[in-house]
Amino acid sequence: MSNILDKIIELFKWPMAIISLLSIPALLETFSPLYFNFKTWKYVAMGGGFFIFFISRTMADSSIKTSMQITAHELTHAFFALITFHKVKHIKVAEDNSGGQIAFEGEGNWLITIAPYFFPLLAFGYAIATTVYQSFFEVSNSISLIINGFLGYFMGYHIDTVVSQIHEKQTDLPKVSYKFCFMFLPGANLWAIGSILAFNSLGWKGIGVYYNLVCKLNAANWNYLTKLLF
Repeated sequence: MSNILDKIIELFKWPMAIISLLSIPALLETFSPLYFNFKTWKYVAMGGGFFIFFISRTMADSSIKTSMQITAHELTHAFFALITFHKVKHIKVAEDNSGGQIAFEGEGNWLITIAPYFFPLLAFGYAIATTVYQSFFEVSNSISLIINGFLGYFMGYHIDTVVSQIHEKQTDLPKVSYKFCFMFLPGANLWAIGSILAFNSLGWKGIGVYYNLVCKLNAANWNYLTKLLF
């Protein structure tokens, strides 16, 4: 099953890179106040959490911070291995924090390889946890703002982790090719950040609304480009 799925995923590698690259103008456009009301308390709280992350980052022990990043990195590989039906054998983090390793059954695919460089696993897990919590307990306005604040914290963590992990010594990037990374990762990360902002507004429904918005803006930009050229 996993081998068949890997082959199907491989077929989508370069189409996804092209779509991601062409979507960058639309994705940047979504960050306009026309689509996100950043003046609401939800986003003020989120901005506070985002700011607190970068303050805490400067105070954290470098070895602990590196160990956490490597662990999250390998867990993201493992998460995408599992959802593409690969049995994970083990996850290891070097004692000197020089790197990590994951082993799974099967050949794997580009999505497993590149996942830690665009997918905000901790923010995703936090979103699931808060959804479960809110389904069982009534959430006051103050608690809701705290939830928004932590979401901003995890968004900051994602951005910082991605930036710190993309460098010439990273062994994952050549596996999918630098050309692919250049085409895919900027748009994929903009989509991830936009999705976190959308979740902050309307929960899981907000991510669906955001996806539809990006598709509409892409269509509008494409129509404008074709009229301009032809």
